[in-house]
Amino acid sequence: MSDINETENTTPPSAAGATPEVAATVAPAVEKEKKGGWERDVLEQLALFAVKEQRARRRWSIFFRIAGLAVLVFGIWTAFNYSQSDAEPVGKHTALIEINGEIASEGHGSASAVIPSLDKAFESTDSVGVILKINSPGGSPVQAGMINDEIVRLRKLYPDKPLYVVVDEMCASGGYYIAAAADKIFVNKASIVGSIGVLMDGFGFSGLMEKVGVERRLLTAGENKGFLDPYSPSNPKQREMAQQMLNEIHQQFIDVVRKGRGQRLKETPEIFSGLFWSGAKAIDLGLADGFGTVDSVARDVLKEEDLVDYTQTEGLPERVLKKFGVSIGTGIVKTMLDSNPIKLH
Repeated sequence: MSDINETENTTPPSAAGATPEVAATVAPAVEKEKKGGWERDVLEQLALFAVKEQRARRRWSIFFRIAGLAVLVFGIWTAFNYSQSDAEPVGKHTALIEINGEIASEGHGSASAVIPSLDKAFESTDSVGVILKINSPGGSPVQAGMINDEIVRLRKLYPDKPLYVVVDEMCASGGYYIAAAADKIFVNKASIVGSIGVLMDGFGFSGLMEKVGVERRLLTAGENKGFLDPYSPSNPKQREMAQQMLNEIHQQFIDVVRKGRGQRLKETPEIFSGLFWSGAKAIDLGLADGFGTVDSVARDVLKEEDLVDYTQTEGLPERVLKKFGVSIGTGIVKTMLDSNPIKLH
């Protein structure tokens, strides 16, 4: 047994004591085994290094993707959430505020957008005056009235800081309702000015429905709840009530123009009829004071050419919130009123 164990524990045949034939056969195999073990070690190291390198690249790739996504999200949010709010200007300047488009409860022509801009422009100790540039066909008498009232208040609060209106293409109806509160109104000779009137428009389909055999089934609790319903026959009493309301709002408009323009206004039978005139004719009628642009008024009237734009704009999040919040909340009422809106047009 000891001999057998010693034989089992001895070195390979390539060791000393092996026959030459055996040594010649085993030696190359041993060398090949040694060489193969070294190659395996190198290959294993290379494979391990490659795996580590791949993992490192994957980690850096994930890092850069996350960082890039964060930068992109931040950039998009900043761009869409942009609301013009310039840093507090340094030095004397002329404040500029623009109203473009319809005077409505939302957008650039809303009181919620214009009034904060007016407040900031008047409050600035560096602004020598305010230019309100208007390009509007009119719109809501409520919004126009709110802006007009705020201009009147600010002019009393800051008597040494004038507000001038510069008309671009058009300053009609609700736009002129706002302009009437200014110290002076400057126009281009071809600008459209005036349209001092109120309207309520809609359609009536009762005749057509009768011809095609469609029956309107309207149930109300309240005698006038279906006021001027376009699918029901015209109600003389409701038409009279609507006309009285339009006349009342029209008189408010007239009073504002008379108060704002004072002795400069040359009243004629047509002045408050809803007609509109060119800028040149508006000057003759006292609806405007002279020709001018934003630059010329800043340079020649206010004597301060440096302009700072105080116009307030909304970012995307605010617009989205209003769109899906306010619109949903007022959807039913808006649907009811859109058929017969009251407008200064």
